[in-house]
Amino acid sequence: MNDIKINVPEDARKIISTLNDAGHEAYVVGGCVRDSVLGRDPADWDITTSASPAQVKELFRRTVDTGIKHGTVTVLMKSDGALNGYEVTTYRIDGIYDDGRHPRNVTFTSDLSKDLERRDFTINAMAYHPEKGLVDLFGGREDLSDNVIRCVGDAEKRFGEDALRMMRAIRFAAQLGADIEPDTYAAIKKLAPTLEKVSAERIRVEMEKLLMSDNPEFFRLFYESGLTRVFLPEFDACMVTAQENPHHAYNVGEHMLHAVSAVNLERLAEEYPGEEYEKNKKILRLTMLLHDIGKPAKKTVDEEGIAHFKGHPELGTRMSGEILRRLRYDNDTVKMVTGLVAAHEIRYPAEKKSVRRVIGRVGEDYFPLLYYVNEADALAQSMFMREEKLQRLQDIRDLYKEIKRDNECMSLKSLAVKGADLITAGVKPGPGMGEILQKMLEDVIEEPSHNDREYLMSRLREYTD
Repeated sequence: MNDIKINVPEDARKIISTLNDAGHEAYVVGGCVRDSVLGRDPADWDITTSASPAQVKELFRRTVDTGIKHGTVTVLMKSDGALNGYEVTTYRIDGIYDDGRHPRNVTFTSDLSKDLERRDFTINAMAYHPEKGLVDLFGGREDLSDNVIRCVGDAEKRFGEDALRMMRAIRFAAQLGADIEPDTYAAIKKLAPTLEKVSAERIRVEMEKLLMSDNPEFFRLFYESGLTRVFLPEFDACMVTAQENPHHAYNVGEHMLHAVSAVNLERLAEEYPGEEYEKNKKILRLTMLLHDIGKPAKKTVDEEGIAHFKGHPELGTRMSGEILRRLRYDNDTVKMVTGLVAAHEIRYPAEKKSVRRVIGRVGEDYFPLLYYVNEADALAQSMFMREEKLQRLQDIRDLYKEIKRDNECMSLKSLAVKGADLITAGVKPGPGMGEILQKMLEDVIEEPSHNDREYLMSRLREYTD
């Protein structure tokens, strides 16, 4: 088992050696070991030790009591002029879980095996020492090799301790492209209703991590296991709503899942580097998950057996806003997602004038992402007229690039006339001023050459009428 070599950061090595020199055991543990075995770069390095929190604090000059009740002290190490934090947690045995999240009490122990056996999954219950090597008491390395998510010990007990672990099991499966061991999955299905004990904030984090993974379609397991019945019952309705329409190949829920996976991330990364990419990836995947959420309530079937969903964007806009707020999303995310949901069914010809008009209607911030939404939506439909739909979208994209290249006016912020110009001309501030500016914008959208201050002001009386 000790043939695994992990490149532990120097600061973490120093913490381990300091604890060892004082007569205590210490290992890096959990996710950092898992990721290292997989050949990935860990985001954090956590340390577990036989030393008590008080002993840890005595050995290091800079510490923070981040979870002292449960044995966790953050040790701050200065490296390259910056302070980096490492969570150091005492080996512990958890008591009874009263709230489905926190143990009533914890008992510190000097036995590493007792600490590892309380952890959620085998792949997270491995420890590593730079000199002693890997400690894997529950087959985590083998489960990583076999691509299996398995609870440590009894799955029902693990999920009874913290119901969020059910979502974590599916999230890890999505991130690793893994299967969930049958007994573990059976326990999820049995205990799914207990997820109601978990806060919306914690649920949001797990849901979002899955959606941001390479396998967002694993969201389906949230539904099949019964978890969405607790945190997103609106999605359950979508999974039983058929779409008897030549444009569709799936029910509403399956269509939305296929759309989530169809977002073109390669192009998105090219167009939005760095943090903008991560932000827009989240916005787009949430949008595709929710874009047709209003369809079940709006479904009608005509005399020929064709399904229609008139009004679903408007209802979906309201529903998606309610869902995102219920999951405690920030206002900016709610605004962007609901804006895209509202606009995703707008139909217009691939003509410059129409493109400018829609940009003016939905806003310059939304329009570039709306292309991704429309493309993913089309790719998640049937093959009926797919090439024509994609060609139309490409034509619209090309026209948008021309509009941007030529700096054509698409919104009030690029209109040649401002509110101050109207005030100078004797127009009183208020709703009337806004109506004048909107009429000027409509004129300019129809004919870009009209975006000239002198021209627009010369026609002020016409815009006032």
